[in-house]
Amino acid sequence: MGWFTGFSNKVAKAVGQPTAFMIALFVVIVWAICGPLFGFSDTWQLVINTGTTIITFLMVFLIQNTQNRDTEAIHLKLDELIRSHRPAKNSYISLEDLSIEEMDKLKKLFDDVKKECREVDEIEDEIDQSVNRIEKEKKERKAS
Repeated sequence: MGWFTGFSNKVAKAVGQPTAFMIALFVVIVWAICGPLFGFSDTWQLVINTGTTIITFLMVFLIQNTQNRDTEAIHLKLDELIRSHRPAKNSYISLEDLSIEEMDKLKKLFDDVKKECREVDEIEDEIDQSVNRIEKEKKERKAS
């Protein structure tokens, strides 16, 4: 998992907590209380506007990164369910933890399956081996 992926996961999880909301609410309340002290000046308004704009701008990218990976993982899981006649493989349970590059590899495999229409057993073995190889590479990268 890349540094940005790990960072975006941690930030998305943290800001989704009630504590994060309470901190944001506290900041807004303190800002509002300070209004009379600063005469509701343009600078007073600029402080909250600038702060919220910067935070919103950065959060858009973090949330979009997390959403992209989740969406791609859902599509791959659905592809596996549609393709298989047996229950889905347990190895597909945590696909959302893979990087975009690893998901792209799996997506290409599923696209090839649609085009070539090979025997189901051969296709299943190929995808299983690819998933196992990608998971092994991921574990090796984490270990190093």
